[in-house]
Amino acid sequence: MTDKSYTPPRVWQWDKTNGGKFANINRPTAGATHERQLPVGEHPFQLYSLATPNGVKATIMFEELLELGYKDAEYDAFLINIGEGDQFGSDFVAINPNSKIPALLDRSTNPPTRVFESGSILLYLAEKFDAFLPSDHAGRTETLNWLFWQMGAAPFLGGGFGHFYAYAPEKYEYPINRYALEVKRQFDVLDKQLAQHRFIAGDQYTIADMAIWPWYSAVANNEAYNAAEFLQTEQYSNVRRWIDEVGARPAVRRGRIVNRSWGDETEQVRERHSADDFANKNI
Repeated sequence: MTDKSYTPPRVWQWDKTNGGKFANINRPTAGATHERQLPVGEHPFQLYSLATPNGVKATIMFEELLELGYKDAEYDAFLINIGEGDQFGSDFVAINPNSKIPALLDRSTNPPTRVFESGSILLYLAEKFDAFLPSDHAGRTETLNWLFWQMGAAPFLGGGFGHFYAYAPEKYEYPINRYALEVKRQFDVLDKQLAQHRFIAGDQYTIADMAIWPWYSAVANNEAYNAAEFLQTEQYSNVRRWIDEVGARPAVRRGRIVNRSWGDETEQVRERHSADDFANKNI
Protein backbone atom coordinates (compact mmCIF):
# COMPACT_ATOMS: atom_id res chain seq x y z
CA MET A 1 0.00 0.00 0.00
CA THR A 2 1.61 3.27 -1.13
CA ASP A 3 -1.37 5.58 -0.68
CA LYS A 4 -0.43 8.03 2.07
CA SER A 5 -4.12 8.76 2.64
CA TYR A 6 -4.78 5.17 3.69
CA THR A 7 -7.61 4.84 6.18
CA PRO A 8 -7.93 1.57 8.13
CA PRO A 9 -11.13 -0.32 7.37
CA ARG A 10 -13.72 -0.94 10.05
CA VAL A 11 -12.73 -4.61 10.16
CA TRP A 12 -9.15 -5.75 9.46
CA GLN A 13 -8.68 -8.49 6.89
CA TRP A 14 -5.54 -10.59 6.54
CA ASP A 15 -3.70 -10.04 3.27
CA LYS A 16 -1.26 -12.94 2.85
CA THR A 17 0.77 -10.96 0.30
CA ASN A 18 1.47 -8.06 2.65
CA GLY A 19 4.25 -8.55 5.17
CA GLY A 20 7.64 -8.14 3.55
CA LYS A 21 10.44 -10.64 3.91
CA PHE A 22 8.67 -12.89 6.39
CA ALA A 23 5.18 -12.79 4.87
CA ASN A 24 5.29 -16.53 4.18
CA ILE A 25 5.47 -17.42 7.88
CA ASN A 26 3.33 -14.64 9.36
CA ARG A 27 -0.27 -15.40 10.25
CA PRO A 28 -2.83 -14.02 12.70
CA THR A 29 -3.51 -17.34 14.44
CA ALA A 30 -1.62 -19.57 16.86
CA GLY A 31 -1.12 -23.30 17.05
CA ALA A 32 0.57 -26.03 15.05
CA THR A 33 0.26 -26.17 11.28
CA HIS A 34 1.70 -29.66 10.88
CA GLU A 35 2.79 -32.71 12.82
CA ARG A 36 6.51 -32.82 13.48
CA GLN A 37 8.48 -34.77 16.04
CA LEU A 38 11.49 -32.93 17.43
CA PRO A 39 14.86 -34.69 17.72
CA VAL A 40 16.11 -35.53 21.21
CA GLY A 41 19.72 -35.79 22.33
CA GLU A 42 21.33 -37.38 25.36
CA HIS A 43 21.76 -34.39 27.66
CA PRO A 44 19.44 -33.05 30.37
CA PHE A 45 18.62 -29.92 28.37
CA GLN A 46 17.15 -29.91 24.88
CA LEU A 47 17.28 -26.53 23.17
CA TYR A 48 15.43 -25.83 19.92
CA SER A 49 16.59 -22.57 18.47
CA LEU A 50 18.26 -20.42 15.83
CA ALA A 51 21.18 -18.01 16.24
CA THR A 52 19.10 -14.86 16.11
CA PRO A 53 19.68 -12.40 18.97
CA ASN A 54 16.98 -14.09 21.05
CA GLY A 55 18.37 -17.55 20.38
CA VAL A 56 21.93 -16.50 21.14
CA LYS A 57 20.94 -15.47 24.65
CA ALA A 58 20.21 -19.08 25.58
CA THR A 59 23.31 -20.62 24.00
CA ILE A 60 25.57 -18.00 25.59
CA MET A 61 24.05 -18.83 28.98
CA PHE A 62 24.65 -22.55 28.52
CA GLU A 63 28.23 -22.00 27.39
CA GLU A 64 28.91 -19.64 30.31
CA LEU A 65 27.61 -22.25 32.76
CA LEU A 66 29.81 -24.91 31.19
CA GLU A 67 32.77 -22.51 31.26
CA LEU A 68 32.27 -22.26 35.04
CA GLY A 69 32.36 -26.03 35.35
CA TYR A 70 28.65 -26.82 35.71
CA LYS A 71 28.68 -30.23 34.03
CA ASP A 72 24.96 -30.66 34.62
CA ALA A 73 24.40 -27.79 32.18
CA GLU A 74 25.32 -29.94 29.18
CA TYR A 75 22.80 -29.44 26.40
CA ASP A 76 21.80 -30.49 22.93
CA ALA A 77 20.93 -27.61 20.59
CA PHE A 78 18.86 -28.38 17.51
CA LEU A 79 18.32 -25.99 14.64
CA ILE A 80 14.84 -24.57 14.08
CA ASN A 81 14.52 -23.06 10.61
CA ILE A 82 11.99 -20.30 11.15
CA GLY A 83 12.03 -19.39 7.47
CA GLU A 84 10.65 -22.85 6.69
CA GLY A 85 8.08 -22.75 9.51
CA ASP A 86 9.70 -25.33 11.81
CA GLN A 87 8.38 -23.35 14.77
CA PHE A 88 4.83 -24.33 13.82
CA GLY A 89 5.47 -28.06 14.15
CA SER A 90 3.39 -29.89 16.76
CA ASP A 91 6.25 -30.83 19.10
CA PHE A 92 7.69 -27.32 19.06
CA VAL A 93 4.30 -25.72 19.77
CA ALA A 94 3.90 -28.13 22.70
CA ILE A 95 6.99 -26.53 24.24
CA ASN A 96 6.27 -22.96 23.14
CA PRO A 97 2.65 -22.19 22.24
CA ASN A 98 3.85 -18.80 20.97
CA SER A 99 5.89 -20.50 18.20
CA LYS A 100 9.02 -18.41 18.76
CA ILE A 101 12.60 -19.49 19.35
CA PRO A 102 14.27 -20.35 21.65
CA ALA A 103 12.35 -23.18 23.30
CA LEU A 104 13.86 -25.34 26.03
CA LEU A 105 12.95 -28.68 27.55
CA ASP A 106 14.57 -29.56 30.89
CA ARG A 107 14.53 -33.34 31.19
CA SER A 108 16.27 -33.36 34.56
CA THR A 109 12.85 -32.79 36.17
CA ASN A 110 9.97 -35.25 36.38
CA PRO A 111 7.93 -34.51 34.39
CA PRO A 112 10.18 -32.49 32.05
CA THR A 113 9.85 -28.73 32.37
CA ARG A 114 9.17 -26.60 29.33
CA VAL A 115 10.66 -23.11 29.29
CA PHE A 116 9.92 -20.55 26.61
CA GLU A 117 10.74 -16.86 26.07
CA SER A 118 14.44 -16.05 26.11
CA GLY A 119 14.27 -13.99 29.29
CA SER A 120 12.47 -16.79 31.10
CA ILE A 121 15.13 -19.28 29.95
CA LEU A 122 17.92 -17.04 31.28
CA LEU A 123 16.17 -16.60 34.63
CA TYR A 124 15.30 -20.31 34.88
CA LEU A 125 18.90 -21.40 34.33
CA ALA A 126 20.31 -18.68 36.59
CA GLU A 127 18.09 -19.83 39.45
CA LYS A 128 18.63 -23.53 38.76
CA PHE A 129 22.43 -23.21 38.87
CA ASP A 130 22.66 -20.19 41.19
CA ALA A 131 24.83 -18.37 38.68
CA PHE A 132 24.94 -15.01 36.90
CA LEU A 133 22.21 -13.59 39.14
CA PRO A 134 23.29 -11.77 42.32
CA SER A 135 22.04 -13.32 45.53
CA ASP A 136 21.63 -10.02 47.39
CA HIS A 137 18.24 -8.34 47.05
CA ALA A 138 19.51 -5.10 45.55
CA GLY A 139 21.79 -6.78 43.00
CA ARG A 140 19.11 -9.27 41.97
CA THR A 141 16.54 -6.53 41.55
CA GLU A 142 18.88 -4.38 39.45
CA THR A 143 19.70 -7.35 37.22
CA LEU A 144 16.02 -8.12 36.71
CA ASN A 145 15.35 -4.43 36.02
CA TRP A 146 17.64 -4.63 33.01
CA LEU A 147 16.51 -8.10 31.96
CA PHE A 148 12.92 -6.89 31.70
CA TRP A 149 14.07 -3.63 30.13
CA GLN A 150 15.46 -5.69 27.28
CA MET A 151 12.27 -7.69 26.95
CA GLY A 152 10.35 -4.45 26.49
CA ALA A 153 12.97 -2.76 24.31
CA ALA A 154 13.56 -5.52 21.76
CA PRO A 155 10.21 -5.21 19.97
CA PHE A 156 11.03 -1.60 19.11
CA LEU A 157 14.51 -2.55 17.93
CA GLY A 158 13.61 -5.69 15.97
CA GLY A 159 9.95 -5.66 15.11
CA GLY A 160 9.86 -1.88 14.76
CA PHE A 161 13.09 -0.44 13.44
CA GLY A 162 14.46 -3.63 11.94
CA HIS A 163 11.26 -4.44 10.11
CA PHE A 164 10.66 -1.03 8.55
CA TYR A 165 14.32 -0.24 7.84
CA ALA A 166 15.40 -3.62 6.47
CA TYR A 167 12.49 -5.95 5.77
CA ALA A 168 9.35 -4.01 4.82
CA PRO A 169 8.48 -4.27 1.12
CA GLU A 170 8.50 -0.48 0.81
CA LYS A 171 10.33 2.28 2.69
CA TYR A 172 8.29 4.77 4.66
CA GLU A 173 9.85 7.80 6.29
CA TYR A 174 7.56 8.05 9.30
CA PRO A 175 7.98 4.55 10.82
CA ILE A 176 11.72 4.49 10.07
CA ASN A 177 12.22 7.84 11.77
CA ARG A 178 9.93 6.92 14.65
CA TYR A 179 11.75 3.71 15.44
CA ALA A 180 15.23 5.10 14.74
CA LEU A 181 14.52 7.74 17.38
CA GLU A 182 13.58 5.03 19.87
CA VAL A 183 16.57 2.81 19.07
CA LYS A 184 18.99 5.72 19.50
CA ARG A 185 17.31 6.54 22.80
CA GLN A 186 17.86 2.94 23.90
CA PHE A 187 21.52 3.09 22.93
CA ASP A 188 21.80 6.30 24.96
CA VAL A 189 20.16 4.64 27.98
CA LEU A 190 22.76 1.88 27.79
CA ASP A 191 25.61 4.29 27.18
CA LYS A 192 24.80 6.34 30.26
CA GLN A 193 24.45 3.21 32.41
CA LEU A 194 27.73 1.80 31.14
CA ALA A 195 29.51 5.08 31.80
CA GLN A 196 29.03 4.30 35.49
CA HIS A 197 29.42 0.51 35.49
CA ARG A 198 31.59 -2.12 33.86
CA PHE A 199 28.58 -4.30 33.06
CA ILE A 200 24.91 -3.56 32.62
CA ALA A 201 23.69 -4.18 36.16
CA GLY A 202 26.89 -3.17 37.94
CA ASP A 203 30.40 -4.55 38.18
CA GLN A 204 29.25 -8.17 37.90
CA TYR A 205 28.55 -9.97 34.62
CA THR A 206 24.96 -11.25 34.74
CA ILE A 207 22.06 -12.53 32.70
CA ALA A 208 21.26 -8.88 31.99
CA ASP A 209 24.40 -8.67 29.85
CA MET A 210 23.51 -11.95 28.13
CA ALA A 211 20.05 -10.63 27.31
CA ILE A 212 21.11 -7.24 26.00
CA TRP A 213 24.42 -7.96 24.26
CA PRO A 214 23.11 -10.08 21.35
CA TRP A 215 20.70 -7.40 20.14
CA TYR A 216 22.81 -4.28 20.50
CA SER A 217 26.10 -5.84 19.41
CA ALA A 218 24.37 -7.16 16.29
CA VAL A 219 23.18 -3.67 15.38
CA ALA A 220 26.44 -1.91 16.29
CA ASN A 221 28.54 -4.50 14.43
CA ASN A 222 26.33 -4.38 11.33
CA GLU A 223 25.31 -7.99 11.80
CA ALA A 224 21.66 -6.93 11.81
CA TYR A 225 19.93 -4.52 9.45
CA ASN A 226 23.18 -2.94 8.13
CA ALA A 227 22.23 0.20 10.01
CA ALA A 228 25.24 1.05 12.19
CA GLU A 229 26.16 4.10 10.10
CA PHE A 230 22.54 5.21 9.82
CA LEU A 231 22.17 5.08 13.62
CA GLN A 232 25.71 6.38 14.29
CA THR A 233 26.29 3.65 16.83
CA GLU A 234 29.99 4.47 17.13
CA GLN A 235 29.12 7.60 19.11
CA TYR A 236 28.07 5.41 22.05
CA SER A 237 31.60 4.79 23.27
CA ASN A 238 30.64 3.09 26.54
CA VAL A 239 28.37 0.67 24.71
CA ARG A 240 31.19 0.02 22.25
CA ARG A 241 33.61 -0.77 25.07
CA TRP A 242 31.11 -3.16 26.66
CA ILE A 243 30.25 -4.86 23.35
CA ASP A 244 33.92 -5.60 22.74
CA GLU A 245 34.57 -6.87 26.27
CA VAL A 246 31.56 -9.19 26.40
CA GLY A 247 32.16 -10.34 22.84
CA ALA A 248 35.69 -11.45 23.72
CA ARG A 249 34.49 -13.89 26.38
CA PRO A 250 35.19 -17.51 25.28
CA ALA A 251 31.68 -18.66 26.16
CA VAL A 252 30.14 -15.81 24.19
CA ARG A 253 32.30 -16.59 21.19
CA ARG A 254 31.05 -20.16 21.30
CA GLY A 255 27.44 -19.41 22.11
CA ARG A 256 26.96 -16.90 19.32
CA ILE A 257 27.63 -19.47 16.60
CA VAL A 258 25.46 -22.30 17.94
CA ASN A 259 22.45 -22.96 15.67
CA ARG A 260 23.88 -20.58 13.08
CA SER A 261 23.02 -21.60 9.54
CA TRP A 262 24.44 -18.70 7.55
CA GLY A 263 27.81 -17.08 6.84
CA ASP A 264 31.22 -18.70 6.87
CA GLU A 265 31.18 -22.39 7.80
CA THR A 266 33.95 -21.76 10.33
CA GLU A 267 31.41 -19.69 12.27
CA GLN A 268 28.57 -22.21 12.16
CA VAL A 269 27.63 -24.91 14.64
CA ARG A 270 24.28 -25.90 13.22
CA GLU A 271 23.72 -28.44 16.00
CA ARG A 272 25.57 -28.59 19.30
CA HIS A 273 25.94 -31.78 21.31
CA SER A 274 29.38 -31.48 22.92
CA ALA A 275 32.42 -29.21 23.17
CA ASP A 276 33.90 -31.15 20.26
CA ASP A 277 31.46 -29.43 17.93
CA PHE A 278 33.54 -26.26 18.22
CA ALA A 279 36.71 -27.88 16.87
CA ASN A 280 38.16 -26.01 13.90
CA LYS A 281 35.72 -23.14 14.35
CA ASN A 282 36.65 -19.48 14.29
CA ILE A 283 36.19 -18.72 17.97
